[in-house]
Amino acid sequence: MRRREFMLILGGAMTMARAPRAQQRKTAVIGFFVLSSASVVVMEGLRQGLSDTGYVDGQNLTIDYRWAEGHYDRLPALAAEFVGRKVDLILAAGSNLAPLAAKNATSTIPNIFVTGGDPVADGVVPSLARPGGNLTGFTLFGDELMAKRLEMISELVPRAAAIALLVNPKYPNTERVIRDTEEAARARGVRLDILKAENEREIDMLSQPLPNCMPKRSSLAQTPFLPISASNFSPLAASHQIPTPYMSPEFAVAGGLIGYGTSTSATFRQAGIYAGRFLNGAKPSDLPVQQPTTFELVINLKTAKALGSTMPPSILARADEVIE
Repeated sequence: MRRREFMLILGGAMTMARAPRAQQRKTAVIGFFVLSSASVVVMEGLRQGLSDTGYVDGQNLTIDYRWAEGHYDRLPALAAEFVGRKVDLILAAGSNLAPLAAKNATSTIPNIFVTGGDPVADGVVPSLARPGGNLTGFTLFGDELMAKRLEMISELVPRAAAIALLVNPKYPNTERVIRDTEEAARARGVRLDILKAENEREIDMLSQPLPNCMPKRSSLAQTPFLPISASNFSPLAASHQIPTPYMSPEFAVAGGLIGYGTSTSATFRQAGIYAGRFLNGAKPSDLPVQQPTTFELVINLKTAKALGSTMPPSILARADEVIE
């Protein structure tokens, strides 16, 4: 056999030997479960962050989504399902109950969380700087901003006799939120009334007594709450002319009056970057839990007009974005 023929045969054999390995390249799988319902803002932010680190859903990555639709009791089963599937990474979002469900389900699969509460106070991680174990993530500290939103509502409706706080009684931080908001309301000399609802049907039921019980009053919505967004709460607020602030700027973009907090899209983009780093070999214990460093104020003047509200210059001057 001539040398050229031998080299061609050898080269073909080496190519055949390499082919199975290339075909067997593993596609990474992320199990992503969320307390609320599907959100385009959340999914787009996550995919962008993963793309920043070289992972594209449908190409070298599969993201398996699960939505609890506001049912807290579903979270442990969703976490156990992903553990049973042996996914490469779990991403849990919502209240601290979501990462706690993942934490209880596995101590080995990396876990990234996004929560509006305090992960240290609720036992998700021992500290933000050194989370340890297989968990790390992001806290929005949305609950801590309730007093600031109450301040804005007081500026918007300075003669309001009372302010209503809409809460989900099953949300784990509800009592803490009520306590902190009551303290802020007392400091401003206004009465705080608590409205409770666990789902959209109960929110709809609240619409009947609102005209009788809420004269000269504004409403303060507590989120993360349930599968709720500005698109399904704003009609209730608008029908009774109730100015309502929300926990993130995206709510104002979607039609809410005021959105104040950390950008949901930006946070999930960072979560996607964390996820990509873990898929590339980093360990959760090596990366601290991130806290928000910027808070955005977005005002929707279209909604203000529909509500018959005039936005005070003091609030407009602080806005990062005003939707005309």
